[in-house]
Amino acid sequence: MKTLWKQAVFFLAVGVLAAGGCGDGQQFLSLGTAGTGGIYYPLGGALASRMSLADSTRQYTAEVSGGSVENINRIAAGQMDLGMVLAVTAYQAQRGLGDWEEAVPGLRILAPLYPNLTHVMVPRNSTDTGIGDLAGKRVSVGPPGSGTEQMARHLLAAHGLSYEDVEPRYLSFSESSSALRDGAIDAAVISVGYPAAAVLEATTTAGVRLLPIDPEVVTSMQEEHPYYTVAEIPAGAYPGVDETLQTAAVHNWIVGMDTLEDEVVEILLDILANDRASLERVHDMATQIDLARLEDPPILLHAATERWISER
Repeated sequence: MKTLWKQAVFFLAVGVLAAGGCGDGQQFLSLGTAGTGGIYYPLGGALASRMSLADSTRQYTAEVSGGSVENINRIAAGQMDLGMVLAVTAYQAQRGLGDWEEAVPGLRILAPLYPNLTHVMVPRNSTDTGIGDLAGKRVSVGPPGSGTEQMARHLLAAHGLSYEDVEPRYLSFSESSSALRDGAIDAAVISVGYPAAAVLEATTTAGVRLLPIDPEVVTSMQEEHPYYTVAEIPAGAYPGVDETLQTAAVHNWIVGMDTLEDEVVEILLDILANDRASLERVHDMATQIDLARLEDPPILLHAATERWISER
């Protein structure tokens, strides 16, 4: 619950900053996040706030969105400047796979974020023990245009299932939590860092439980989807998780087009390197941001990111 309190303090601070307005002649840039029930939104708001303070010529705003796919589409269309995305989404977008009929060749990695862990939630009284048991069930697969929805497809396929075998529901994280509590769905797949507000709410107020994902299944996915890794949700991360829970992980990144101004990228990286504490006060997941991940990005790095690394 500490993270939820941090988020409340953060949103109050953002409101105060917003009320102050912007000076004349400033450039306005937007950072695409996701829905309000995950980690992208509060962390993106904190980043936008810090970048605005560090950059006298620009004002940065965190935008609520459908998630990774929407963020990349809007960045490519010039409607956003930066976006938080899953590695799977960036990988497919730059290659014209999955949701993209055409590649987005100018898409670039700007900076790393934290790893997303797959949370598969079912009601307390469910007899399901794994994803293979979800055939014929009502399953929330995340909002349309989200990295979670992409990941849900891959995860179902790894268990021999597709959307034709389940009744997909395209719900946000908070909507999934409410739907599980109300009995409107039978399961929900959420790809998010832990502890996630929506998962905390579901496990605390509705007794929802989490299903494991077999590490061998994750390994089998890597041949076609090399960005997935075996991971664990630690014991005690949520009510009812009394032992370490095996799952799948995929990393989050901040992306932009190769035409994004170098100074913007440098300001972002400097904050991640030197002002991490301000982000950690908003959400504990900021402690898991590792700049060393720039050594193994899922797509090409922005030229300013490459230069920033070489200078250090």
